[in-house]
Amino acid sequence: MSLDTVDSRRLREVALTPEEYRVIVEKLRRPPNMVELGMLGVLWSEHCSYKTSKTLLRRLPSAGEAVLQGPGENAGAVEIGSGWAAVFKIESHNHPSAIEPYQGAATGVGGIIRDVIAMGARPIALLDSLRFGPLPGSRRHFDGVVAGIGGYGNCIGIPTVGGEVYFDECYANNPIVNAMCVGLVRVDRLMRARAEGTGNSLMLVGADTGRDGIHGASFASVELDELSSERRPAVQVGNPFLEKCLLEACMDLAQTDAVVAVQDLGAAGLTSSVAECAGRVPGAGARIDVSLVPRRERGMTPYDVMLSESQERMLVVVQRGRESEVERIFSTWDLTSAVIGDVTDDGHLTVFDQTEVVARLPIDLLTDGAPPRRLAGVAPEPAPSLRLDSLPPLLDPGESLLRLLASPNLCSRRPIFRRYDHMVGDSTVVAPGGDAALLRVKGTRLGLAMTTDCNARYCHLDPNLGAQHAVAEAARNIVATGARPLAVTDCLNLANPDRPEVYWELEETIAGLAQACRALELPIVSGNVSLYNDSAGTSAIHPTPVVGMIGVIDDYAHRLEVGLKHEGDFVLLVGSSLNDLGGSEYLKVEHGTVAGRPPPLDLTREAAVNRLILAAAKAGQLRSAHDCADGGMLVALAECCLLGGMGVRCPALRPEAPLRLDAAFFGETPGRFIVSVASRAMPELQTLARRHHVEISLLGMAGGDTVEFEGQFRLQLDQIRQAWETGLSF
Repeated sequence: MSLDTVDSRRLREVALTPEEYRVIVEKLRRPPNMVELGMLGVLWSEHCSYKTSKTLLRRLPSAGEAVLQGPGENAGAVEIGSGWAAVFKIESHNHPSAIEPYQGAATGVGGIIRDVIAMGARPIALLDSLRFGPLPGSRRHFDGVVAGIGGYGNCIGIPTVGGEVYFDECYANNPIVNAMCVGLVRVDRLMRARAEGTGNSLMLVGADTGRDGIHGASFASVELDELSSERRPAVQVGNPFLEKCLLEACMDLAQTDAVVAVQDLGAAGLTSSVAECAGRVPGAGARIDVSLVPRRERGMTPYDVMLSESQERMLVVVQRGRESEVERIFSTWDLTSAVIGDVTDDGHLTVFDQTEVVARLPIDLLTDGAPPRRLAGVAPEPAPSLRLDSLPPLLDPGESLLRLLASPNLCSRRPIFRRYDHMVGDSTVVAPGGDAALLRVKGTRLGLAMTTDCNARYCHLDPNLGAQHAVAEAARNIVATGARPLAVTDCLNLANPDRPEVYWELEETIAGLAQACRALELPIVSGNVSLYNDSAGTSAIHPTPVVGMIGVIDDYAHRLEVGLKHEGDFVLLVGSSLNDLGGSEYLKVEHGTVAGRPPPLDLTREAAVNRLILAAAKAGQLRSAHDCADGGMLVALAECCLLGGMGVRCPALRPEAPLRLDAAFFGETPGRFIVSVASRAMPELQTLARRHHVEISLLGMAGGDTVEFEGQFRLQLDQIRQAWETGLSF
C-alpha cells in the first residue's frame, strides 16, 4: 500500500498526515496494512502522542520531596504521611461531550477513575471543571454533562466533592469537560503499569469488547465540524455498575503478588494499553491473539478489536502460572477475564487472529515514533486596553453586588452539586460550595484537600499570566481550608495549534504554569493536553489551563471553612488591594466589556500570604477563611455571610487614593483572604502578620442578618441569598 494508494479520507479518519505516513513507511521499510495503519493512527494522534506539546511540557517541574510518581504513568502519586500516598489525575472528555453530553461526561468520569485504580489506589473523590456557552442556549450541553457526571459518580459510589463551572460565548459549540479523580493507597502498595517478565500473561478483564469508541482518540485530535455528528460511534458508552465491580476486583488484586501490573484501557483501547505497558520496559514486547478477546458483537474484525474504546476494561500482567488465581478474583465479582497473550522480549507488538499475523509493529514506533510537530507561535493582537478613568463611578455598591451574585459565573452552584452524592464513603468533612473540598484519611488524623481552578478570561487576555493565576488561586483555595498545597495535575484545553496565535497561547500557558509552580514549590505530577477545541475553524475557546491541586492538613479537626459563624468576631481583609479591574467579573457584568490585563501577580507575595494563613490556622487564631477571587472583596465577603448564615456590619469603605471605590469593592487583586478572628486572638494575629510582612485591615464585625457598609449600602441576607441562589434558574 503506497502513499499514492492511501485515500486521504482514510488518513484523516485515523488522524495521520501524508508526511506522517511517509515516516511510517520509511521506519517499517514497507507499507503498513490496514490494522497497523489504524493502530499507528490512534497512538500517533494528538490525543495520545502529544506530538505538538511534548517538547513544551518538559519545561514543567515534576520533582519534589513528596513525589512518588510523576508524569508517564496512569496517574501521579505523592506521599501525604502516615504511610499513605495520594494518587490523582485530571483529564478531558471535551469532543465526546460536545456530541453526546451525557455519555461523553459519564465515560470521562469512568476513564479517570480507572487511571487511579491502575495505580493500586482506591478512588475516594471526584472533581470536575466545566465550561459551557451562555444559558439557556447551551442547556443541552449543560444538562447532559451534569447528569452524566452525577449518574456515573453516584452509581459507582465515589463522592463528587468539588469543581467549577463557567459560562462564556467561546464555549457555545465546544464545552469543556474535565474530570479529576483522587485515590489513596499505602505507599508500599503503589503499582506501576510495566509489562515486566518475559512469558508473563496478558489478561483482559472487565467488560466485553464492542464497537463503541472506535477512532475516539482520533476524533479528539481534530476540530469539530459539520461531519462531527457522524462520529457518534466514536463516543463510548459507560456502565458504572460494572465499573464498581471492576474497582473492587482490582482492590482484591492488590492483596496478591500474582499481578505484575495493571493498565487502564482508555483512549486507543487495547492498542494503547499493551503498547504503553510494554513501552515502559526497555526491550519488552507483547504478543496477543484478538480471537481470544471476549466480544459482545458479532463480526468484529481485528481492526475493530484493536481500536475499540469500550469502557470498563483493564489489562492485567499476571505472573506466568498464576492466571487461575486472578481469574478467581474476577469470577467472584462476575467479571469476564481472558488470557489474550503474553510478554515477549523482541520489542514488537505482534497481533494474531488465531494463527494469522494481522499486525506486527515495533513498540517504540507506536509509543515514541510520532514525529514532533515544531510550530511557530505568533502573538495575536493585544486585547483592548482598559482606561479606568473612562469608567463611570460606582454609585450603588449594593445593587452592583446583587447583579454580580446573580450572574451565572458567580451565583450558587448548589443546583449542580446537589445532584451529586458528595457524602458517600463517609469521608467528606468540607463539602462542595467552599474554596476546596476536604476529606479525612480514615484511620489517621490527616485531611486531604482538593480543588480545580482556572480563570479562562484572564488566560484570554494574557495566557502566561492567566496560567500563573490558575496555580496561585488553586493554592489559595487549598490554604483556605488550613491545608498545605502539595502537588498539581493539569489539563490544558486550547484551540487548534496549527494557528500561530493558538500555538503561541500554548507556549505562554506552559511557561506561566512552570513559573508559578516553581515559585510556589508545587510539582506537576500528572495531566492532560486537549487541543483542537474549535468548531469548523471559526469558534475557538479561550486558553483554559485547568489546575487540579491537592494539599494535606495534619489534623482535619483544625480545618477552616468559609462561613462566618460567631457573633462579634472581627472580619479582616488579609493582603492589600490595588486598582485591579482588568478582566474582572465586575467589568463584564456592570460594563459589558472584557478588557485590560489580568491583575499583576507577585508570587513571592502569594507565598508569604499563604504562609501567614497556614501559621495562623495552625495556631488556632482563625475562625474562618475565604480567598478573594472572582468578583473581588465584596463578593467574597457576601459568600462568607451566605455560607455561614450570618451578616456583617462594616464602617464605610473610604479607600485612599489612588485606589478607586469600585476596585476596592470589586477589584480582583490576588493574594487576599477574608478571615474572621475572635477579638482575643487579634494581638497574636497582628504580630504574626508583621512577622510575615503581610498587611491586614479590619473590615467589620460579624453579626446580624444584613451586610452593611455604613452610609453606602445595607442589604438583608435574604435579599442577597435570593439573588445568589437564582442565577442558574432559567
